[in-house]
Amino acid sequence: MSLSITFLGTSASRPTVERGVSAVSVVREGETMLVDCGEGTQRQMMRYGVSFNFGDLLFTHFHSDHVLGALGLMRTLSLQGRTEPLHIWGPRGINQMMKKAEALGGERLTYPVEVTEVTAGVPIARKEYCILPYPVEHRGAVAVGYALIEDERRGRFNPDLARELGIPEGPLWGKIHKGEAITLDDGRVVEPSVLVGPTRTGRRLVISGDTRPCPATVEVSRGADLLVHESTFGDEEAARAVETGHSTAREAAQMAAEAGVKRLVLTHFSARYSRDPSELDREAKELFPRVTIARDGMEIEIPYEDPDTE
Repeated sequence: MSLSITFLGTSASRPTVERGVSAVSVVREGETMLVDCGEGTQRQMMRYGVSFNFGDLLFTHFHSDHVLGALGLMRTLSLQGRTEPLHIWGPRGINQMMKKAEALGGERLTYPVEVTEVTAGVPIARKEYCILPYPVEHRGAVAVGYALIEDERRGRFNPDLARELGIPEGPLWGKIHKGEAITLDDGRVVEPSVLVGPTRTGRRLVISGDTRPCPATVEVSRGADLLVHESTFGDEEAARAVETGHSTAREAAQMAAEAGVKRLVLTHFSARYSRDPSELDREAKELFPRVTIARDGMEIEIPYEDPDTE
């Protein structure tokens, strides 16, 4: 099953020539969702080939650089004749914000909007995975991050051994792979443990949103395949990061190192680093080597740790 993330905007607070403001799309097995929707997100979606046929828009918080694109995007969906519901999620205050947004445009939408206030620690259940909001620390805002956590997968089935045991290929293979014991025509009972290996972990993607370094990010990111963490400032602006409730590249790397993630992607850069974020890259890699600097349009595939995904 495919899982990927596309960065639609990687600038903090305001757009620059090189970077739009905060928005990412996540696609899992053909299902698309957006996390945050800064100014100009719909144009970035067109530019980078992200489908407008998405079902969920999740807000991490309601600062303007994360929400101003929502109204235009919602109106465009109406102009395209959308009829499927749009599910919008966010922390406390989401209902009030969306009422204001819907009233501002004036026109009635062609599709229903379902708005849900998330609670940190309470997962949004989906088939074979969940989206877990978790608490972050961003000054002046009620804010959350989101973790996409896949369910455990079945263990590997051993077809060669099944044939050796005389089990005909077909429904019996399916039953035993699902964990059911089977009885053969000669009376033999074959338990699943004979042919199926131990369960395997699913993938984990964590998106921090805007935040200071915090224990909750470390906890939810333990062993994650990918941590996307804001990196608004470099070391020389560490005091400014504290003042504004943001993180430095070095602090983001510290979170990744403590959590033992497989890969860290830095995003949400102050305009001073828009053209040349190499300083942030260098500072982060002093603590954590597997760092990538996000850029608008960058798409990252998140593979399974083991190559056999069946």
